[in-house]
Amino acid sequence: MQGTVGEGRGPVRYGPPAPGSGLPVLPELAAVLAGGAGRTEAEPPGGGAALREAACGYWLRRGLPTAPERVVAAPGAQALLIALLGAYGGDVLMPRPCPAWWTPQARLLGRPAYHVPTPAECGGVPDPYALLETVRRVRAEGGRPRLLLLCVADDPTATVAPPETVREACEAAVGEGLHIVSDETWRDTVHRPHETVPISPAEMCPGEVTVLADLGGAFTPPGWPAAVARFPDTAADVPRRARCLDILAALGAAVAAPIAAAAALALTEPAPVVERTRRAAALHARVAAAAHHAVLDAGAMARLPQAGRHLYADLGPFRTRLAAQGVTDSMELEDYLTARLAAPAPGGHRFGDELGALRVRLATGPLLGSTDEQRLDALDAADPLQLPHVHEELSRFASVLAELR
Repeated sequence: MQGTVGEGRGPVRYGPPAPGSGLPVLPELAAVLAGGAGRTEAEPPGGGAALREAACGYWLRRGLPTAPERVVAAPGAQALLIALLGAYGGDVLMPRPCPAWWTPQARLLGRPAYHVPTPAECGGVPDPYALLETVRRVRAEGGRPRLLLLCVADDPTATVAPPETVREACEAAVGEGLHIVSDETWRDTVHRPHETVPISPAEMCPGEVTVLADLGGAFTPPGWPAAVARFPDTAADVPRRARCLDILAALGAAVAAPIAAAAALALTEPAPVVERTRRAAALHARVAAAAHHAVLDAGAMARLPQAGRHLYADLGPFRTRLAAQGVTDSMELEDYLTARLAAPAPGGHRFGDELGALRVRLATGPLLGSTDEQRLDALDAADPLQLPHVHEELSRFASVLAELR
């Protein structure tokens, strides 16, 4: 059941970065970062008081009251997930497909990682019946399933799981004794926030869910690594948080002081941060919808993006034409489209999908233009699709796909 990413072709050693916003740094955040450049003291492992208190306020505004002693911060989600996996122990289950960095984290610690199919309507959350089947099979084979990773607002599929789907998956997981790690990095990038509201599993199963959020999803540039985790308010999770802190300390994984100051400001959500987050999500929603239309118009398949800065396309209908170009699996598809689009196009094998499936994650950031000025013009435009440089990028995107019909 485990399988190996890229089995028979050599390991995939370098995972693709998360889709960036493509936008310049918000001036207010840049000012705080610059102001903290003179700090000489280090942030403690797990984050200083200001950052953890800001995280508490962030979660309170989303219906998750949190005390600072239940929060842990780290320089990026990867380091934080390593610490969480070490703190909770056991085998790991995750949806298929899933974020590109999840499986390597588990395998780095020598943990078996099992992928579970997702329901037809969304990614990010396992189908509850498939989850039960997988747990029972793993146990029958002598495994110790302990953790379920999921993300309600998903990378790579850019979908948002309906509340009833989340509830059914969580109830199935908790019923089998699994602890849930909910990656909510993309919840603040929802394209239509008045129509689609992500529901955190921590609202449904408060004692069984640890929430993880990388600020690079909505608030800070990817080059400023900062992530926070919210532990449940249970006696059993006190030593797990302590173990998580021990691991971060052993790794030297502390948030840099200037970045911690900028992250704390972002998490307090002053008006400029809220406005930039809202406008960036709306911009990527427009461009993602246009890219989705181009994918469908060419004859390929993809779910309508609902969050994030990407879409996940299935180019299976082009298999014959792609084979004529020497493309027979997702590794070759990644190389082919990255060259043709002049932008990263990681194949589905990066996300735990079958190597033979011709799936690919396509980012919307490169469609906004090649300079900061062009990207800010897109952010400010009433209709960014009418800007010449955005129209040109989308036309080129569509033509690359159309060539494969």
